Amino acid sequence: MAAPAPLRQRKPRRFRERKDVLHDLDDGELIKRYRLDRAGIIFVTDLVRGPLTNPTGRNQVLTPEMKIIVLLRYLATGKMQLCSMDDLGPSQQTVSRVITETLMALSSNAILTQFITFPITPHETQRNIVDFQQIAGFPGVIGAIDGTHVRISAPSEFEGEYVNRKGYHSINVQVIFDAKYKITDIVAKWPGSVHDARILNESSLNRVVFGRGMVPDGCHLLGDSGYPSKKWLLTPYLRPQPGPQSNYNRAHKITRSVVERGIGQLKRRFHVLHGEIRVQPPSKVCQIIKVCAMLHNICKDRNIYIPAAEDDEEEVDDPLPLQPPQPPAAQRPREGLLYRDEFADLHFRNDN
Repeated sequence: MAAPAPLRQRKPRRFRERKDVLHDLDDGELIKRYRLDRAGIIFVTDLVRGPLTNPTGRNQVLTPEMKIIVLLRYLATGKMQLCSMDDLGPSQQTVSRVITETLMALSSNAILTQFITFPITPHETQRNIVDFQQIAGFPGVIGAIDGTHVRISAPSEFEGEYVNRKGYHSINVQVIFDAKYKITDIVAKWPGSVHDARILNESSLNRVVFGRGMVPDGCHLLGDSGYPSKKWLLTPYLRPQPGPQSNYNRAHKITRSVVERGIGQLKRRFHVLHGEIRVQPPSKVCQIIKVCAMLHNICKDRNIYIPAAEDDEEEVDDPLPLQPPQPPAAQRPREGLLYRDEFADLHFRNDN
């Protein structure tokens, strides 16, 4: 009779030693890798410490701080592999789970609205008006609006709706910046094929904030010619006449460039927004976009600089070509166009 096979002994689990980056790295290195300094990382962690705290007493459970650090590394680089290879310790599977969990906590409306707020009080709007007017003398501006596309992998459902005019899959994101490059409003939920004007029309900004008169009179957004002209949304003249219209266009272009530079800053700070985001479904990409916007504002509040690109060349946004302008004036509501004419004649008769 054959002897029984010896019992196989289970090999003890081996865990990679985790680096305590909050204590091992100085603030400069933390900002380079995670876009926040030590105090900033702890500040963000405290916002969601409860939801991220694991009740188990097992060893090797990631702390809330480590979960935030893993997410920040992913947002800063766009590469999940670096989160597990960067001496942080967790496996690739754990990294993916932690990113999902942490995104869910940070993207809650209760957290986002603490840091992304549109100016509606007289004090807030007046402060923005002063800041914008210092740029090129354009009066009454409280924000600059534009759309930017964030590339995604092809979704499994409604794939064609996400193909934009450049032929790749994306989320079309509506964003508003103030004069200090802070984001005051963001809409991240529309497929890449949707026109900027439709996103604005369906937004609470149009339906509620301006539509119901929540903003004081005389407050405007600046947008490009892809948007319809409204009493509260000033767009450039397509064929300006010499004098007030040309003066208006000149100041409009300089002032509105805030949003283009702001988008560039956002994407330089968080490289995940520069390349193709390979997570599914698209709703998770939208969480990533909104969390990046919130963290960008936190960095602005805490005066945290954007690390230089590794190749020492400043990265800039690569926008789609300007969307087809709105229909000719004869086919459009006249109210916004007439208001623009009156505005230009009143404020730009003399070349400032």
